[in-house]
Amino acid sequence: MLVTSTAPFVVVSDVATRGRSRGTRSTGNVLAKQSCVMIGAHCSECWIEDQCKHSATVSWLPALSALRITMLPINSQYGYSVAQYFLLLLLVPLVTAKGDDVESHEKIHDADKPPSESQLDLKEVVFVIQSQRNSFHVQQAEKLRKDLLQQTQALQESPPVILLLHTLSDNEGDWSILPLLPYLSSQFGKNSSWIMFLEEDTRVKLQKLHKVLKKFDRRKEWFLGKALHDEESTIIHHYAFSENPVAFEYPDFSAGWALSIPLVNRLTSKIEDEPLKSDFTIDLKHEVALYIWEDGKGPRLTGVPELCTLPEQNPRAQYCATTVSSHSPLCGQPVNCENIFVAVKTCKKFHSDRVPVVKKTWGEQASLLEYYSDYADPSIPTINLGVPNTERGHCGKTFAILRRFLSSHVPKTDWLLIVDDDTLISLPRLQALLSCYDSREPVCLGERYGYGLGQGGYSYITGGGGMVFSREAVVQLLASGCKCYSNDAPDDMVLGMCLNALRVPVTHSPLFHQARPEDYSREFLAHQTPISFHKHWNIDPIVVFNKWLKSGKHTEGLQKSTKEEL
Repeated sequence: MLVTSTAPFVVVSDVATRGRSRGTRSTGNVLAKQSCVMIGAHCSECWIEDQCKHSATVSWLPALSALRITMLPINSQYGYSVAQYFLLLLLVPLVTAKGDDVESHEKIHDADKPPSESQLDLKEVVFVIQSQRNSFHVQQAEKLRKDLLQQTQALQESPPVILLLHTLSDNEGDWSILPLLPYLSSQFGKNSSWIMFLEEDTRVKLQKLHKVLKKFDRRKEWFLGKALHDEESTIIHHYAFSENPVAFEYPDFSAGWALSIPLVNRLTSKIEDEPLKSDFTIDLKHEVALYIWEDGKGPRLTGVPELCTLPEQNPRAQYCATTVSSHSPLCGQPVNCENIFVAVKTCKKFHSDRVPVVKKTWGEQASLLEYYSDYADPSIPTINLGVPNTERGHCGKTFAILRRFLSSHVPKTDWLLIVDDDTLISLPRLQALLSCYDSREPVCLGERYGYGLGQGGYSYITGGGGMVFSREAVVQLLASGCKCYSNDAPDDMVLGMCLNALRVPVTHSPLFHQARPEDYSREFLAHQTPISFHKHWNIDPIVVFNKWLKSGKHTEGLQKSTKEEL
């Protein structure tokens, strides 16, 4: 057999070749019949890759200029001597080349390592603090940003980008996240790896969070967070997954949550191809998860145990990359109960069943409270505002309450609370919360919903959980000429449109709840000190109040849930 080589080719003999052959092929001066030819470290000329991987007779041949080997008959002594001589000649470069091969192979292996095993710079993580425009919330967001930068400096890392959501644009819908994705993709879609979302009260251990994100291949689509699920189908999630509510998981925003850049970029393309629908935003965390999952076409949430909602002081928090700062905000002395005027909306048909519940539970906590009805009943007493009762909406009644609040008919207070007759609320907890807000500012506080946020739209405080207004907010609302287009228009949504036109921010607190405790994930409620719930449907409202809202009371179930986290 005659072999001529002018390049560092590998020749695999016919006998050692594995796999099917594609016949005889000539490569340069090398005749390769049923052979695998390697160039450098790449099996680029292999017809069957396994031939290179498994062949036992692969040999590296250095370039031998015009080398010609003639195999003599086996019984020729001279032939054996020549063969031995050239074999020794070939072994010297073979050893050197073999070492180079190993080094080259290791370099290729390192280059092919998934990013989870390679370096992730902290500056590749973009932090988005889900901040709000109210001055208290701006201060909270700034504190979190300052803390993140201080931790970065201590780690001697390049500082990451930290964005305050409320500053990114004038688009009211930014807080619903999805309308914000195209901006994040255009600004950070090429040079970053993760978008990490944080709430204002989320506390981050930056070094631990950095290690957590390194575990995930940033080239893939990831949706990370602390997983929540429903115990039963619920109205706030439109009874989704009614056959098996626990099957779908969504993130607890308080623990922080993250999207990989490949996912952000793909979602952006989807939004650009199919504009977001003009619809209600009720429970954002669930709706974001549904949009990402896309009926199974997209990724589900990946639960990350290091993303926690334990208090910072909890001993188990040492294992966490995130925690929460406080279950119950308190910024000083609670607002005096005599500085909160409480308005309860009711009607004659509920005087005998709902009003007594108010009186037996939270009503006794109020110093200034009036019941407004379509019928004046001195035994309660109720006040007839001259607005006929409506089965829905109650806009006429609510605006009559706003006007009465500014009149001389009621004591002058800094705060107005408007609730339904089936709202359950803790006034001491509300007093503590209001210590964080300046009544000289136009404050509208409660559980925030949205309508048409993907197309501009507006935010509003949903009425069932309670709507809180500073006096200044009421003054600006009525001075604007805002009014109901009908008595039965949805009062909370009309107010939202008016506030949006005035550029007065709607301020969200997750401590207000439009629905019953059963309608929320137990893990979500476990790190809260709730202020309100709504509806008497299929519950004993007095039991619910005593279990969830009575001052100083915490359920065993909530304590157990918090203790068992991690």
